[in-house]
Amino acid sequence: MWSIPGGRCQPGETPRAACAREVAEETGLIVEVGRSAGRVFRDGPGGVVYDIEDFVCSVVGGQLQAGDDALEARWATRAELAELEMAPGVLDALQSWGTLPS
Repeated sequence: MWSIPGGRCQPGETPRAACAREVAEETGLIVEVGRSAGRVFRDGPGGVVYDIEDFVCSVVGGQLQAGDDALEARWATRAELAELEMAPGVLDALQSWGTLPS
């Protein structure tokens, strides 16, 4: 399923630094991390609750390519996003935060 880049913070790593690292690992893009886009809480296995904060980023370098944990990486329009099989809750969160592409 399609989603946006993300992952866990490493010990001592700030959420913004983790965002930049994860985007680079998963997409090949170098980003400048801006403001917080929003936050969601998702249930995980064994009663764990994930606290997920997403950020608005600007691409400053790199080349878009899928990392080793994905088959494909791509830019998508709002209409194309509606046609993709998205991970649960991603599209709703992006829409509620006003961060969907035009």
